[in-house]
Amino acid sequence: MLNVIYLISGLILLVWSADKFVSGASQTARYLGMSPLLIGMVIVGFGTSAPEMLVSASSALNGASGIALGNAYGSNIANIALILGLTALLRPIHVAKAVVWRELPILLGVTALSAYFMMDAIVSRVEAVILLVLFALYMIWSLWLGKAESPTEVEELPSETMSRKQAFFWLVVGLLVLMVSARLLVIGAVEIAKSLGISDLVIGLTIVAVATSLPELASSLVAARRGESDLALGNIVGSNLFNSLAVVGIAGAIQPMQVESAIFSRDMLAMSGLTLLLWIFSWKMGKKRREINRLEGCLFLACFVGYSLYLLQTAI
Repeated sequence: MLNVIYLISGLILLVWSADKFVSGASQTARYLGMSPLLIGMVIVGFGTSAPEMLVSASSALNGASGIALGNAYGSNIANIALILGLTALLRPIHVAKAVVWRELPILLGVTALSAYFMMDAIVSRVEAVILLVLFALYMIWSLWLGKAESPTEVEELPSETMSRKQAFFWLVVGLLVLMVSARLLVIGAVEIAKSLGISDLVIGLTIVAVATSLPELASSLVAARRGESDLALGNIVGSNLFNSLAVVGIAGAIQPMQVESAIFSRDMLAMSGLTLLLWIFSWKMGKKRREINRLEGCLFLACFVGYSLYLLQTAI
């Protein structure tokens, strides 16, 4: 019962603190004179992926490599199959040309590299450093490209609703609670997995992965309701790149990770297939408007349900 309390309280605090951290970090960055582009790509992008990063780092420190990798790759699967599926059902997702020809091919390449690293079911420190270097290069390139292409088209963040002290307070409190909630979540998940005889990899791929994807789910659904569903796709692609490069890289740099061989034959296959399917759905040659329609959203959701049921069946 105590472990269930740890798990539930960790989930609730994780979502709450991620929201507070993003708000505090964004407002603090504005007061420090950072550009909206830098805030959007670095501060907010980091904030929405902070749950995955902290949970995976905490898992690596505790020797729960299955949760660390399952959290990162499971979140990628949930982002595409669950979040984009639900978003497309609510409103078809417009796909910008740049996403088809630039961001999605990069995501496919990073996914292929991740699969190559997972062939031996080990993430070494060398591989982790390579992932982190690629992430740094991608961020630098994206910032340069964003400034060069549309320096005047960056959407402004809402006007300040916090004082400097309030912004800094929520930045610090949000980060501290994120760290504590990640710790509680990992402890509860590991102990429950042990008591049920389920591997920590499966727990990471299911409960923990969906929980840490809640910030992306909330922002994507809100964007769709506002008629800005194209923002949801950019959010998901960016989050998946962050998970595959930064989250796995940080966890592997803390401690080399060895996990079940199933992560390559089952989970990497599912993540790669969904990423390829996303690119196929987005790449509609000859059409004036590229979009992921409701039927394709239903297919994504069916894939998520089928994958989850298969995981649970093999875990029992």
